[in-house]
Amino acid sequence: MMKFDTAAISQQLGVTKTPLLPPVTTWNPELSGDIDLFINRQGVWFHEGTRFERHSLAKMFSSILRKDGDEYFVLTPVEKWRIKVEDVPFVINHLMLINPGPDQILELQTSLGDRVCVDAEHPLWLKTDAATGEPSPYVRVRDRLDALLTRSVFYELINLATERNIAGKIQLGIYSSAQFFTLLDDVDASQV
Repeated sequence: MMKFDTAAISQQLGVTKTPLLPPVTTWNPELSGDIDLFINRQGVWFHEGTRFERHSLAKMFSSILRKDGDEYFVLTPVEKWRIKVEDVPFVINHLMLINPGPDQILELQTSLGDRVCVDAEHPLWLKTDAATGEPSPYVRVRDRLDALLTRSVFYELINLATERNIAGKIQLGIYSSAQFFTLLDDVDASQV
């Protein structure tokens, strides 16, 4: 059985030498197995039940993360390890508004320092829990990897939101990169 070696992976990737992300979408190694890496809903990384204490280590592993189907993997050109993710692998904890007004752009930052501008390639959407009715806002970070917005960032978005009336239904949402992203829709305009 192969052993998961973090030092060897760091050396193979040379991640600390370059800020560019490795081309994980082009790597196709055979599955090496499952490892006890887990990312909880708050975006915290754990190995064998112990929280990653070094931010740089979590950041390095996030750079070699890929989603295939409904499963998540960390991989190198020669190894592919399946990991567990509770919800999505990233959490947005900071919002910056660039050029406020009609041409505004929302720039979001993950807890690991990744930045993404909300646009067609990085859409913002809302999922509502069927059991509780609680909304959860998400954004695409890269490839098929998404981030959950923290409650505080979501409240910031709600404060920036505008209404749009389409065919008697009000949509509450926000503009970014010349597009409207709906946060709440199908509200009867006569009841607002």
